[in-house]
Amino acid sequence: MNACELTASTTAAANAIAAHFSDEELTLLAALIVQLGDTLSTIAAQRALCSSRNRE
Repeated sequence: MNACELTASTTAAANAIAAHFSDEELTLLAALIVQLGDTLSTIAAQRALCSSRNRE
């Protein structure tokens, strides 16, 4: 999947999800997804740091 397909798919998914939730529910869902993304980024960074330290 190229970058254009990825962003189009993401937009389609967001539109499909938004059709089933109220504005208040969407606000909470968006916050939860941001937190999930941030947490996954933190885990990936920590793994990369530990991996690079193990190679030294």
